[in-house]
Amino acid sequence: MAFARVMVSALRRQGLDPNEALRHAQITPSQLQKSEGRITALQMEWLSGAVMQTLDDEALGAFDRRLPWGSYGMLARASLSSPDLGVAVQRWCRHHGLLTDAVRLRLSLAGETASVLIEEQPSHLALPGNAREFSLVYLLRNIHGLACWYVDSRIPLQEARFPYTAPDHAQAYAQMFPGPHRFESGQAEIRFDARYLRLPLVRDEAALRQMLQRALPLTVLQYRRDRLLVEQVRHVLVADPEAGQSAERLAERLHMSARTLHRQLREEGASLQQLKDDVRSARARELLARSHRPIKQVAAAVGFRNEKSFIRAFRGWTGQSPADYRDRPEAA
Repeated sequence: MAFARVMVSALRRQGLDPNEALRHAQITPSQLQKSEGRITALQMEWLSGAVMQTLDDEALGAFDRRLPWGSYGMLARASLSSPDLGVAVQRWCRHHGLLTDAVRLRLSLAGETASVLIEEQPSHLALPGNAREFSLVYLLRNIHGLACWYVDSRIPLQEARFPYTAPDHAQAYAQMFPGPHRFESGQAEIRFDARYLRLPLVRDEAALRQMLQRALPLTVLQYRRDRLLVEQVRHVLVADPEAGQSAERLAERLHMSARTLHRQLREEGASLQQLKDDVRSARARELLARSHRPIKQVAAAVGFRNEKSFIRAFRGWTGQSPADYRDRPEAA
């Protein structure tokens, strides 16, 4: 509800009555004043849309000049022809600088981690109340949601950072930015796996026109489908075989629930057991062919708690016992 109050304040600073926008969003004046109040994603969409259109400003008064209705749609269209997500995000950040000098967005790469960072100018730092916080949150959710839409995939966040003290409603950040988040950072940014930047865009002009009819949910709702989830699960299982001992432990590493992990893998036509078996089988065959470790040590190295279970599983994978596999002529 703190963000709803920011939008209402934006109207009042322009001498406009917020009651019509509040009625449209089904928020009463008494609800608006509740310090612990919450609104639904749909109410957020209704209210922000009404306020943006009333102000004719998609930045909700956050910048030193208005961003007329359709500004962010124009940015989305300008990046639509990009060959991959990395180019699209770079273009979006660069073009955003043509709309306002109050903030600068840039894409940064460090190894396999990508970051979208916001550099604020004094006019933005001086925004009243929670307006600065809301503006930074809205910008990061905007580019994150659009990036997910471009490639039709959830892009899990490795971390989100914010350059202010944790607000009273800090618990709401878990819904807006799932995964670790840090306050009192140097600047606002989101971090994610850089491999997503190599994904090709899968949207066209027709899809864009349809999306723009209801674009605001992209800044509120999280994508479910993750086109790199199978690859991420494999990576965790290779790096930490013990993580495969339970779905809960693996899901925690990926910043999701075990139920969500199983559901999304099903949507990708995979299963956790299948991925565990694939990774364990490949690692076991490598160790048997390239090392002289005893079978018991190989079993432990690929995540089995006892040798018998490993031998039984290995037979199911290859049709051979580990000892027979090691003794075959090709392994010599």
